[in-house]
Amino acid sequence: MASQISVYLAGPGVFRPDAAVWGARLKSACEMYGLQGLFPLDASLPPLPDRTAKRQWIFQQNCTLISRCNLVLADLRAFRSTSEPDSGTAFEVGFAYALGKPVWVWVPDANADTPMYTRVSGAAKPQDRWVDKTGQAIEDFGVPLNLMLWQAAAGIICETTPEDAVAQLVRRARLPLLR
Repeated sequence: MASQISVYLAGPGVFRPDAAVWGARLKSACEMYGLQGLFPLDASLPPLPDRTAKRQWIFQQNCTLISRCNLVLADLRAFRSTSEPDSGTAFEVGFAYALGKPVWVWVPDANADTPMYTRVSGAAKPQDRWVDKTGQAIEDFGVPLNLMLWQAAAGIICETTPEDAVAQLVRRARLPLLR
C-alpha cells in the first residue's frame, strides 16, 4: 500500500475563535481523499517557563511539520487588512518553497486574475502606477498577491470552502486517492 500523503495546512485559521473546529474541518476535508492533514495546533503547547520558550517551541514545531510534510496548502486570504495575508503563513510558504515542497496557494477571497490594487483599501492611480493611501506602490501583475508568494505556488486554488479547496488540490496536483 502507498504511504499516506501529508499536507501542512498553513493559514490564519489558527487565530480564529474556533481554531480547533476549523483545524478539524480542514483535516476532515483531507481525510476524505486519504490525505493526512497537519494543522499547526495539533500538538499541545507544553508547560514552558516564559514567552520566549513558547515562541521558540511553536516556531520549531511548525518548521518540523513543514519539513515532514509532502506538500503545503497555504490559506493566503486577506488577514487583518483588505489585501495582505498572514505574515506567519507567508513565512511558511517561503520556508516550504526553500525546502522544495510543493506549495498550493489557497485564496478563497479572490479570483486568480484579481489585480492586487482592487484589494487595497484607498488604492488610486494618480499617474502611471497604482499606489495605496500613503503613496506606496502597489504591484500590478494582474494577480491578488505579492509576486513572491504567487510565483512560489505550484498551483492556485480559489475555492471558498476547505472541502472544495482540498478537492481541487487533489484534482489539480494529481494526488493519488488512497481511500
